Amino acid sequence: MALDHKSADRPRRLRPGARLAAVVSTYHDELTGEMLASGRRELAAAGLPEGDLEVARVPGAFELPIVARRFARRADVHAVMCFGVVIEGETTHDHWVAHGAVQGLLQVALETDTPVLLGVLTCRTLEQARARALPAQRGGLDKGREVARAAIDVLEALEVADGRVRAQS
Repeated sequence: MALDHKSADRPRRLRPGARLAAVVSTYHDELTGEMLASGRRELAAAGLPEGDLEVARVPGAFELPIVARRFARRADVHAVMCFGVVIEGETTHDHWVAHGAVQGLLQVALETDTPVLLGVLTCRTLEQARARALPAQRGGLDKGREVARAAIDVLEALEVADGRVRAQS
């Protein structure tokens, strides 16, 4: 997912009744937890009541798709944010874990017609992951906020595509 720097500070509002889910890997929890916390803050600022974000934790990035699919199949969940960190290792294991997670999340979104947001960092080092995961006030690129904003934007775009609201020019 590419960050749109031009609209980064545009205020966003969720439509009333929107409910979201987050699936969070506990591997590198110090970073995935930061992304979730930042995403929560962004969603709260957009009007999401605290109880309208359900969170499930999984052991690693590879397990994100199956739990995301369960959430995405629910009629009361309108988007699923997924957070994980995959760090390059001495073997190609990281490639296969990241590839499986990304392909699985894409498949879930297309299969269920529910937005599934990719907050899986694939970095060479833990320092690179930290720089991307941490919130801006702690010197990071704030991936959690970016994913939450993307969730709001995609839900809005789907309303336009469904003809429920007019596109904003």
